[in-house]
Amino acid sequence: MQRQFIRFFQSLVLGFCLVSSAAFAQDGKMYPIEAPKEPGAIPLGTGGVDDQPAKESWFRQWGDPMARNISTATLTPFLADPKKATGTSVIVAPGGGFMWLSMGNEGWEVAEALAARGINAFVLKYRLQPTADSLEAFETQMTQRFAEAAKNSSDKTPRARPGGNLENQLEDAEAAYALIESRAKEWNVDMKKIGMMGFSAGAGLTMATTLQSKKVKLAFIAPIYGGMNAVEVPKNAPPMFAAIAVDDFLFHGEFGLIKSWYDAKVPVEFHLYQNGGHGFGLGNPDRTSNKWFDAFMHWLDVNKFIQH
Repeated sequence: MQRQFIRFFQSLVLGFCLVSSAAFAQDGKMYPIEAPKEPGAIPLGTGGVDDQPAKESWFRQWGDPMARNISTATLTPFLADPKKATGTSVIVAPGGGFMWLSMGNEGWEVAEALAARGINAFVLKYRLQPTADSLEAFETQMTQRFAEAAKNSSDKTPRARPGGNLENQLEDAEAAYALIESRAKEWNVDMKKIGMMGFSAGAGLTMATTLQSKKVKLAFIAPIYGGMNAVEVPKNAPPMFAAIAVDDFLFHGEFGLIKSWYDAKVPVEFHLYQNGGHGFGLGNPDRTSNKWFDAFMHWLDVNKFIQH
């Protein structure tokens, strides 16, 4: 089963990084910022990152706060108002090529939107690959990684994903699930209705958790603009909602993931949008992809995941 992840992660390695210029009107330059307060963030106690001399740092790009050199994983609950809570809950995994995390666009904003609909959301800030200490050197690293990902996303030859495997990230996802389970009553979580949603590289982590973990039992998954390569679907795989745009560099006409779920006779819903680029988060004006969140909520409703 390990081989099926190679093609996933060779295309996901940049994740959020190759955002199309059409997706954001904000300045694409990186600006260093002070680490924002993260009230309610709970350390997961999964350890650090080997060969990580740099401290966690933050920057702003396209108007969004980003974190890198994360060596301490945390989980931040966004709990629904008890008056409208459904018990349904979602672990939210932001993207960033496993080198940074788009904490605003693909984390906090999504969690707030879910909580507003009566769904408990838990933003997973998972450990990342080490990057250079200075922002200037980091930009150089990203330029090199861009070239690798552009080549690998269209290359059908299996190869190892730059930066190693997903042991740390998968361990963080399992620890997040265990923490939610241990406090399910306190947080009004129905463990039979807990899912995971990931964006770009976070979609890759969602798939790895689904396909590899024996400790996590998800009721549904939602990989958003993640890798589309075929996988071996395990028994008792959860229903899947997937969305991506035609002009996303990760798409390139590949429907293998969807066909894998279809062939396994597991419920799957797939939205292929005309435009939106990569990294559109909850959506952007004048793009067809800006309605995906409403479609996801309708999908949850029809499948009886958000009954009060």
